[in-house]
Amino acid sequence: MTRLAVLFLAAVALAACEPTNRAPAALPGVAGDPTSAAFFRAAVGDRVLFAVDEATLGTQARNTLEAQARWLIENGGYNAVIEGHADEQGTREYNLALGARRAAAVKEFLVARGVADGRLDTVTFGKERPIEICSEETCYERNRRAVTVIAAGAGA
Repeated sequence: MTRLAVLFLAAVALAACEPTNRAPAALPGVAGDPTSAAFFRAAVGDRVLFAVDEATLGTQARNTLEAQARWLIENGGYNAVIEGHADEQGTREYNLALGARRAAAVKEFLVARGVADGRLDTVTFGKERPIEICSEETCYERNRRAVTVIAAGAGA
């Protein structure tokens, strides 16, 4: 038992001598791996927001989409589905059409920046999948979005 305790203490002492300024190794599928979906979501950004009743891309949205396009071009093994969403105001039919226009605007932007059209699909959820539920503008603005969901493509 004493020998085991000594070995344990020696291991702890050696571990304490390890340099602590090393960056952790990037693991596949985690935000530290620049080729992972987690990195795409966390560092590049997977969503853009829209103004009320708009499918026009603002400056911040275009900046995010520029980064998405670069990432998608550099990581050709991924495809993407662009989800269009709307806030809860308006009819179901209106919001489905608005979500479709938002998803199409994002796809057009990415294709114009060099992402192959065949790697991108669109879907609209209208107001059916809110991320915030309340009747206040702060909630509405987070729901007016397009989300680029990436997945390994056939060539990956």
